[in-house]
Amino acid sequence: MDTPTQTRAEERNLLEMHIATEHRERRFESKEVVFDLKGLTVFYGSFKAVRDIDLSIPAKQITAMIGPSGCGKTTVLRCLNRMNDLVEIARVEGKVEYHGVDLYHSKVDPVEVRRRIGMVFQKPNPFPKSIYDNIAFGPKIAGFKDDIDELVESSLRRAALWDEVKDRLKESAMGLSGGQQQRLCIARAIAVKPDVILMDEPCSALDPIATGRIEDLMAELKSEYTIVIVTHNMQQAARVSDMTAFFTAEVNEQQDRRTGVLVEFDATESIFTTPSDERTEQYVTGRFG
Repeated sequence: MDTPTQTRAEERNLLEMHIATEHRERRFESKEVVFDLKGLTVFYGSFKAVRDIDLSIPAKQITAMIGPSGCGKTTVLRCLNRMNDLVEIARVEGKVEYHGVDLYHSKVDPVEVRRRIGMVFQKPNPFPKSIYDNIAFGPKIAGFKDDIDELVESSLRRAALWDEVKDRLKESAMGLSGGQQQRLCIARAIAVKPDVILMDEPCSALDPIATGRIEDLMAELKSEYTIVIVTHNMQQAARVSDMTAFFTAEVNEQQDRRTGVLVEFDATESIFTTPSDERTEQYVTGRFG
């Protein structure tokens, strides 16, 4: 009988094997697809939160998800690294493929998925530990054997935070400003060497100066990582993203419930200047939402 450790290793190897094969097959493509959503539908109990989402997200670009409140943007984002698994009443139908691998296959380890696909949340959530330990914690748990000091420094440098904290690494992360905490959370995500960084309203709790720094950081990081961001700020989406997906909500008047649907997905410039759907034009021009 397999031990839990053996089973976990087999699941991880399955994901790694499929991704390695997919990279070999796609290495000559000019626009590699990282996520391919096919008919994605998500339920919370009997409530259908989003339905029939078809979406292909490209590598090494910033993809923004925009739309009014209640249109399912965060629900879709959380499907990309199986965060909805943590919601007891959530049920996912359709397919979410990551480098051609079905993320919801029974032999794919959700812990390994979340290592490869990191997430930064709306509100900065540093651990109640030192700045150093916030970065080192994840790699240590994952069995990192190399120079942890070097990893901490490189992660903080990539998150444009090293110069601000290098003399107080042993101090509590809770003493950092909101913007610094959010960059620390990005550094923490980077430290486990992900392929993708998901960001759920990462600047909504920050002032304009801190927001600008996060946006500059995203622009720098996209050469190394695929970034998917949910934002209510259309100006931010226009500034930072390469591709934009516009969602809206279908309202069931009898049940007073809203189900999210994808209206269109295109290059950000096209979405904001020449959208193909009237609903998108009404939203980006401020006529609804």
